[in-house]
This record gives sequence, C-alpha cells and structure tokens, in this order.
Amino acid sequence: MNYVVGLDAIGHDDLAVAGGKGANLGELVRAGVPVPPGYVIGTSAYLDFVEAGGLGERIRELAGDAVSCGDPAAAEDAATRIQRLFTGAEVPGPMAEEIVGAYLALGAGAPAVAVRSSATAEDLPGASFAGQQETYLNVRGPEALLDAVRRCWASLWTARAMTYRARRGIAPKAVSLAVVVQEMVEAEASGVMFTANPANGRRSEVAIGAAWGLGESVVGGTVDTDDLVVDKVQRRLLSRRVADKAVSTVYLEDGGTAELPLAEGKRREAVLDDAAAVELAGLGARIEDHFGAPQDIEWARAGGRFQVVQSRPITALPDPEADPPTDWTVSHPRSYYFRASIVEQLPDPLSPLFEDLVRPSVSASLGRLFELVFGRGTLRADDLAFVTVNGYAYYRYSRSGLRRVAWRGPAAIRMLRGGNAARAGVKGWLEHSHPLYQRTVAAWAVRPLSELGSQELLDGVRELLDAGTTYYTAVQSIIPIAAGSELMFTRFYDRLARRDGDPPAPAYLLGYDSIPILAEKSLYDLAARARDHDDLAAALRDTPSARLARNPGTAPGGVGDAAWEQWWTRFQEHLDRFGHTVYNLDFVNAVPADDCAPLLDAVKFYLRGEGSDPYERQRLSVGRRERATAAVQARLDRARRLVFDRLLRWAQRTAPVREDALADIGLAWPLMRRMLRELGGRLVASGTLREPDEVFWLTGTELRELAAGLDGAAAQSLGGAAARPDAAAAWPDAAAPPDATRAAWPAATRAAWPAATGLSGAVEERRMVWRGRRRVTPPQLLPEGGGKFWERWMPAGSEAQTGDVITGTGASAGQVTGTARVLSGPADFGRMRSGDVLVAGITTPAWTTLFAMASGVVTDVGGPLSHSSIVAREYGIPAVLGTSVATRRIRDGQRIRVDGDAGTVTLLDGGAAG
Repeated sequence: MNYVVGLDAIGHDDLAVAGGKGANLGELVRAGVPVPPGYVIGTSAYLDFVEAGGLGERIRELAGDAVSCGDPAAAEDAATRIQRLFTGAEVPGPMAEEIVGAYLALGAGAPAVAVRSSATAEDLPGASFAGQQETYLNVRGPEALLDAVRRCWASLWTARAMTYRARRGIAPKAVSLAVVVQEMVEAEASGVMFTANPANGRRSEVAIGAAWGLGESVVGGTVDTDDLVVDKVQRRLLSRRVADKAVSTVYLEDGGTAELPLAEGKRREAVLDDAAAVELAGLGARIEDHFGAPQDIEWARAGGRFQVVQSRPITALPDPEADPPTDWTVSHPRSYYFRASIVEQLPDPLSPLFEDLVRPSVSASLGRLFELVFGRGTLRADDLAFVTVNGYAYYRYSRSGLRRVAWRGPAAIRMLRGGNAARAGVKGWLEHSHPLYQRTVAAWAVRPLSELGSQELLDGVRELLDAGTTYYTAVQSIIPIAAGSELMFTRFYDRLARRDGDPPAPAYLLGYDSIPILAEKSLYDLAARARDHDDLAAALRDTPSARLARNPGTAPGGVGDAAWEQWWTRFQEHLDRFGHTVYNLDFVNAVPADDCAPLLDAVKFYLRGEGSDPYERQRLSVGRRERATAAVQARLDRARRLVFDRLLRWAQRTAPVREDALADIGLAWPLMRRMLRELGGRLVASGTLREPDEVFWLTGTELRELAAGLDGAAAQSLGGAAARPDAAAAWPDAAAPPDATRAAWPAATRAAWPAATGLSGAVEERRMVWRGRRRVTPPQLLPEGGGKFWERWMPAGSEAQTGDVITGTGASAGQVTGTARVLSGPADFGRMRSGDVLVAGITTPAWTTLFAMASGVVTDVGGPLSHSSIVAREYGIPAVLGTSVATRRIRDGQRIRVDGDAGTVTLLDGGAAG
C-alpha cells in the first residue's frame, strides 16, 4: 500500500489523506510558493498502525472516559496512557520501509527534517487546532524519524486536543492524522505573518512577527518578536517595533533544538529591513489570494530567501476598525458640550443615517421644550444644539444661554412640579406627549410598507423620528422632577426623620410596578407556562435561543405543534407589548421585537429555577416599605409628619413614571427599522447595496436621493415617468448605482443613470470608523476640564484611575464578591450567568432582565438617580455606577468585589486589564 505522497501531488481535495496542514502545503507548492521539499505520510498509515497494534478500542475507551467526566486531571491521565500505547507499538515493516525510503530520498546521508502533525479536522475555516498536535524539529536518522511519527500520531489524543474537539462537537471517530515530513530550513530568521491585521481587523494590512533563529520560540511565545505592519495594497511599511530578543532557537548537532541566549549586539537589531518586510507581505498576499481568505502563515528565511512552512485560515479575525480618536477639540469653545441624560440612550457613536436624521429633530424639539418651560426668548438661535464629536452625541449649550436658563430655573421647576406646563412634566407627558406619540405610530403601522413609495417610506421614518424625539424631550422634563422629588424626600428624611436602624430613603420608593418590572413578570409567567409542559420546557432549555428566534413558526424537536403555537403566541404578545424597549436609541441597533434571542435567554434563566420570583420580591418590598412608613409616621409630630407624607407621596408618584416614560421612548423604533430595511431591501434588489442593513450606514442625503431614484425607476418601468421626478436628475454622480443595478432596469432609465461609484465601499469605510470610535470612552464634558461646577453633575467620574480599586458612585447599598461579566450589548446577554456581576457601559430599561441574574452592577456611566440605580435597588443588589473605566479595566470573568456603600470596585485575580 502507498502510504507516502509527495507534497507536489497534494491539493485541497486531499484533506482526508493529508490532513489540513498537508493539504494546505500541497496547495502552496502547486501555486508556486517557496515551500521546503517534503512528503506526507497519509492518514491510512495512522489507521493501519492503530489496527495493527490493536490500539483502537483502548484509545476510544480512554478518550471517551476522559471527555465524559469533564475532569482536566482525568484527561491528562488518559492522554499519557494513550501516548504510551503509541510509543510502545512498532511501525509495521512495509510501512516503515516506505516512510524511511521517502526520507532518504530527500538528500544524501540523514538529512535534518521537520516532522509535523496534520489532522483531518485542523486548519479549517471556523476551527483552528493550532498548537493542538505536535511538531518535532531537526529530526535526524530513520529511527528518530519513526519515533517522531509515532509521537505525532499520539498527539491526536492530547488532553487539549480531546477537550477542544469535544467542545466543537467533533466525534473521536471523525478525526485521523497525517504527518508532514519536510527538509529543515536552516533559518537565520523566522516568524509568523497574518495577512489581515488581527489587532484592528483591517484586511489591507499584514502583521508580521519576526525573531532570530528557528520559529519554535516565536510560535511557543518564549521570545518577544519584532512587530511590523505593512500596507499590502500600497506595499509600504506602516509601523515597526523592535523588541529586545533575549533568546533564539537553534539546531543541536545530534538532533533536536535548544533555546540559547542571543549575543548582546543582536538582541536589539531589527530582524527584517523595510524591503524584506514588504517582500514578505507580498508573499503573504499571494497566498491569501490563492486560498481566498486571510491566512496565518509561518515563515523562515535562510540565505536572504523566504520559505513558507505552514499556512492556515485566520479563524478569529475582528471586524476592521479605524484608529480610535484622540482629539476632542470642539467647534464652539465658548460653549459646554454635555453627555448627561442623553448618554443613557446613546452610549455608542451614532450611525451616519441616524445622526443625519436625528440632529435637526432633537435640536428643534429641545428648543420647543425650553421655550415652553423657561419662556420665549430664554434661549437664542445658537444657544442650544444637538451635535456630535467623534460620532458621540452631545448637547451643546452656550455659556450665556446656560446663565439665562439658570436664572429662570427655580420658576420653571415650580411650574413643572405644579403641572402648569400643558406639554411638559408628568401631566404633559400623561395627557399630551404619550398619547400623541402612540397615535402617530398607530397611523403608520396600519399602512402596508410594500405599497408605499420609497420617498413615502423615508418621509414616514422622518415623521416617526420627529415624534420620538419630541416625546423624548418631554420625558426629559420628567427626569428632573423624579430626581428632585427623591432628593428632597431623602434630604428631609435623613435630617429630620431617620433614626438608627431605619432603612435608607430609597426603601420607601420600592415595590411599585413600572414597565420594566411588568416586562420581567411577563417573562417569568412565560417560563411558568412552559414549566407545566415537560417537553416544551426541555426544548426551550436545550435549543439555542438564536435558532428559536430564527424559526418561530417551527416547533422544536419533541414538542407538539399545538403546544408550541400556543406558547409562542403568548411570547409574541410579550413582544407586542414590550418589544420596542431600546438597548440603544440609534436605530442601527435591533430592538427585542427584531431579535428576541436575549429575551428567550431570560426565559431559560427562569426555567432553570434561577433568580427570584418577581411577585414575591415585590410583595416583600411592599411589606417592608409600608412597615417602615408606618413606624416613621407614628413617631413624628404633626408638622413633620405632614411634610414627610407630602414629600413621600410626591416621590412615590413620580419615580415609577420616570421608568414608564423612558421605556416607551422606542415605541416607533420597530416600525422605523422595518421601514428602513424595506428601503434597504429595495436597494439590494436594485444592486446598489449588498444587504438591507447597509441602509443604516448611508447618509441622509444619499438615502433621500436613492429613494427618489428608486421611485423614478419604478415610475418609468410602469410607463409613468411623468408622474415621478426624472430618475437621472434625482440621482447625482456621488450616489449612482453600480452597473449591475442598471442592467435590470428599463432602457430609458438605464441610459439616464451616471456611472457607478460603489456605495458598499463607503459603507464599509464608515463601519471601520465607527468601530474605532466605539473603543473610546467619550468625555462627559467638553472642552475637557471645562469647569468643576459642571463636572460634578456628569454621570461618569474620572478616567485617570489606576490601581486595583476603581471608584464610582455608590447607587445601591451592599457588598458582593463575584465574577465580572463584561457585556457590550444584547448580543452578549447569553453569556450572563446567575450570580455574575453585570459590568456594562450603561444600562437602559431593556437590560432589566439581566438584573434578575446579577449579584451586583457596575457601569461606566450613571448616577444615584439613573435607571441602573433604580432597578438595582428594586432587586436589592449593590451597584457602583459612573466609574468611567469599568468596561476597559475589568476583565471578563475576573473576580471583583463591589461595595455599593463606599462606591468602589476592587479588582481581584491579578488586577486590572489595562
């Protein structure tokens, strides 16, 4: 039987014979890439060796026991036993002769070779087994070769490899192992190369790590490498960091390798000059082009010539991002730029379309609100604006305008508290703003989107967004009332009513229903309904939430259609009532109505019996509140009791309203997103965009012109060109559709369109910029250091925090030590586990379901009267808010201690992330 195949006879179709590494190397040889000569010992040799030695059943038995028990020590013991099975068995004579014969044919005498494992389940897109199996360098002589081959075969069953395959769901019988034997490159330098930059995801950049000697020290991480970045399009070096390379890996005369200290003069010398780096990057670009995907490549250099010893796909490449911004200079230095209030709903940089559409809407509605509350003429034309700095939303107030607002502030607060403003405050929200918003959404919801023209859809989005921002500014008139009522009650209670042993003031405001609390009860009820049907409960627990969300009409395996339809109908009723709650006000982000997977995760949480019964928790809160209230009332004199009662009623009346008002801000968002995605779908059908969601990354001007162009094209295709604006006139050169778009349109329309410019490229560029911006925490107040008076009102503290103790604002009392779960948004919600400490930039009402799982809460932004603090107190868990740096300095999975009384977070398990 032929066990040996030359590398030049192998290609990507030979994975089952040559394994991932061998198949990739064969492809490189065929592509003309410089690869050291060698051959592959095919998987049939491994299988025949195992059968000849009678090892198969024992291997499967040991491997199965090791994986099933989940004990790392047991897996290591099983791996050691399997290793002994392989090294104790002889390679059958004919097989050994073929392997050794191919080895001797490589060169005279006993050439030095590298012997590398090549598993059939490695180096595949989506699965990286890098480092899982063994490689042996500088192997010399037939006996040493056969011993290295046996050890490679055995390395298929290391503890690490068995555990990894089990996690990936790869059955033991589904894998086999080939072995690659290649001539050793007597490398003066070697390293790794990524044909896309893993640090920022940019596909146009090649990242190179280089060190002296063999690559073993580079791959093993025992030497600090020179790090270079090359622009592979412009073929120029972008950056270089020369490391202090203390050691290098070298050959030993009798075989094997050793790590030896480098000469002092060599340690700080650059391994590659600019020309060599560009040459190597060009080689990487060739390899990437051949495989059609970014590659992780191991290379060696000898005699000034590069050779490739391994190439595999990069399996964990981030989306490309631009450099994070560092300049926070503002265009109006005599104004203040505030992130307060709005930051709770817009924690991230804005998407281009949302920014363009929302800016005039918010500015206009804010102007109307200030005029209503503070009186006509309080603010002038340039005193107030909604602006962005590096994509982040700010309110800009001129200093003179702020002085006029402060002068009229007390009178405005009295007016709002008394309900004298017809469209502001609690009364205005209840009787005007909320009903008007509901009517606007309802009027658009009944119109079939497919029957609306593209410009009509965009007009509808504008109207709904205007309604939403007008509503939001009305909500902002409630927030200071709710905050003021709690502050005034707290101050009176602490100074004139509280005694030792009495609960803190927030305890008197707990136990009331609000939309977030009602949403939690609804999910709890859904879990209770499922628990009554064992098959339904099991299916919900065991089926990935994303799969359930993608196929809502299909009952999971083992569940009857009727039972599933009944439960899903009730779940849909939950989405209809609460699915508009936003995680982020920017409509580029899905709401629960679009992606219900995070809510299904919450249902699973309750199905597992975790968390507390929200009804019982509320009942206990009400009991404690009423007993504490009665005790204070009984001991106060008449005058203090009257003030206590009045302030308490005011705070209890306004606190839940604040949460209700905030929760309904996104009422129009599911419909707006459907309308925009309908537009995006039309642009995809026309060939202008690649996917519907790219519509969110267009500018307002682009989308307006594209919508007009779509309507014009539709009118011409129906013979009604006169009824619509001329398509060519409506579509300028800057936003023209690609040629593929025009091919599907009528001849007259097709001839009228200008040349294409490629909007999808612009979309990707904007996404890159957005991702880079998202890596920073924006200052809460600009210009930075703009005033101590205003800084104390900001919802985040100083970013200049070092050491293992992070300081913020204690917003909910208590102490807890737990595992930090750092979440950036709903896509991460499934990682939350009962007892974790929730760490986030900020939370909105849509995050409330996680509070039932959390043992504590830590945020970058927020204060004692923010949503996070109110909900944390309701759940009785400690909260430290406004740290500014928590999500950047706390590692996911790290143990931390949260002290809600002191307002501190202590980092355990090795300190800060950076």
